[in-house]
Amino acid sequence: MKIALIGVGQAGGKVADALLDYEASSRTSFVTDTVAVNSARADLLGLRRVPEEKRVLIGQSRVKGHGCGADNELGVTVAEEDIDEIQNAIDDLPMHEVDAFLLAAGLGGGTGSGAAPVIARELSKLYTEPIYGLGVLPGADEGGIYTLNAARSFQTFVQQVDNLLVFDNDAWRRSGETLHAGYASINQEIARRLGVLFGAGEVSGSPVPETIVDASEIINTLSGGGVTTIGYANSRLDRAPRSLFRRRETTPDDTDVVNRITTTVRRATLGNLTLPANVSSTERALVIVSGPPQYLSRKGVESARRWLEDETGTMEVRGGDYPVPESDYVAAVVVLAGVTDVPRIKELQQVGRETQQNLEARAAERPQALRDLVWSGDGIDPLF
Repeated sequence: MKIALIGVGQAGGKVADALLDYEASSRTSFVTDTVAVNSARADLLGLRRVPEEKRVLIGQSRVKGHGCGADNELGVTVAEEDIDEIQNAIDDLPMHEVDAFLLAAGLGGGTGSGAAPVIARELSKLYTEPIYGLGVLPGADEGGIYTLNAARSFQTFVQQVDNLLVFDNDAWRRSGETLHAGYASINQEIARRLGVLFGAGEVSGSPVPETIVDASEIINTLSGGGVTTIGYANSRLDRAPRSLFRRRETTPDDTDVVNRITTTVRRATLGNLTLPANVSSTERALVIVSGPPQYLSRKGVESARRWLEDETGTMEVRGGDYPVPESDYVAAVVVLAGVTDVPRIKELQQVGRETQQNLEARAAERPQALRDLVWSGDGIDPLF
């Protein structure tokens, strides 16, 4: 599937870089072109993969290139004011090759959480291709203002895109990990999942899959809107070492192939979701199994698909394979679209409400508190 990739804000730009890294290392070609949008000049300069001419600095008249400072209402304003500049960069994309747009943004900051829904709204007016969002939730320890930003942005973003793919930082941060290392590993996890999803069928010169997963399969799975979570798991193969010219292969047992595929799909579904959710609340699903051709089978994919039907309770489950001849792994990506039972989102909204109520209460108290502070100096002559 060919996507036009738009990274919005600091987190969105880094996700775009990570996806382009994955594309280069896996020899796939699923990103037709990339645009990075930010109100912070330093963040744009820090990108490695996004071409300089595709980096759009917005809000210069308001924030002077210094970012929105976690103010997502300001993020909305600068995006609306500079939407023509953003649109000019997007208009240069090779739209005849694009199957869908993907807007990536962190939902806790100012620029990404504010600007991404604005850009999605404008794209929906001009293009018929699906517009997907990738929203990264802040960790609970990042502070109330970031949680409030995420709660507000989530409600807006999910209404403006054809589907919102969500990644929860809290589910992936490791204990004792530095902030920089944590975000880097999270971006790699995002890239791995989306790379397998969008890269299926886009590997030049690879063997033809037994069951092809093309753009229409992905579009149909993500149709209908709502929230999507993505699972991933892999199983290392005990393959013979390569000779001087090629690897010496043995033919795996058919039963072992089927069992490995089914087990890997179960692990991806039940323990490695980007957004923990009740699997039975899934509306539509898609499973993609990748690996060397001799370790893939139609029977294995069908067995995994039937298991996923039973687990989710939906009959709308698609499946296919993605041959990668030189891989040392069998891997599975499971897309659960339209999930509705998501405790993390409910928690996010509750904390967001509490934060907003706290801010409103303090704002109401501030005028009187300031008067009390100033007039406690009665008897002192002011300067003028």
